[in-house]
Amino acid sequence: MTLWLLLFCLLSLAAQTDNPPLIVFAAASLTNALQEVGDGFTKDSSIPVKFSFAASSALARQIENGARADVFFSADIDWMDYLQSRKLIQNHTRHDVLGNRLVLVAPADSKIVLKIGPHFPLAATLGKGRLSTGDPDSVPVGRYAREALTKLDVWNDIEARLVQADSVRSALAFVDRGEASLGIVYATDAKIDNKVRVVDVFPDNTHMPIVYPIAVTAVAKSDAIKFVDYIRGPVGDATFKKYGFTALH
Repeated sequence: MTLWLLLFCLLSLAAQTDNPPLIVFAAASLTNALQEVGDGFTKDSSIPVKFSFAASSALARQIENGARADVFFSADIDWMDYLQSRKLIQNHTRHDVLGNRLVLVAPADSKIVLKIGPHFPLAATLGKGRLSTGDPDSVPVGRYAREALTKLDVWNDIEARLVQADSVRSALAFVDRGEASLGIVYATDAKIDNKVRVVDVFPDNTHMPIVYPIAVTAVAKSDAIKFVDYIRGPVGDATFKKYGFTALH
């Protein structure tokens, strides 16, 4: 029995070595939906997947600095362009997959009422509180937020009151914990957190379209394209729709 057990362990180890996981670097806002899609992909294909979730900016720079990744799934076009210009993705595998909405959120028990529009009283409503979103210089949600607030002519009023988070999920957490009176995140993030509520939705014409592109990296394993195809297939579409994303393909 001991010999058979040893043989079984050796065969299991060999199988794991022969089938290493795909490494997927993905925007933090994709966490819940993509983990579910990944489980389905592994069940259907027997190919394991390992995720690294963070701000698209941080992940793109990690790939640039040599971090091993098979797939990059960004929350904006700019950071995919960044890797493409450095020949770090396979261009023919790049696809715009998902869309999202930008929303203003508050803690669930907050009494704040605001209607987003030009010159809306965001600073006055904040009072002594603060507004959380991603770092506008790097994190996609922060870039969208700055663009929208600038177009609405309220950016200068609140810039000094900003909590600049390292990802959209971090920005959401500040509101969730009551450490920020308001936050600007994606609609999909607000949907999965019952400790926040949506105050209002930013009009689409106040910022660039929120687009999530996906691509296989230049050093990807051959199975990586199977994952991208699965993401763009019916199972991926249905799962992302359930979490509030819109399909763009």
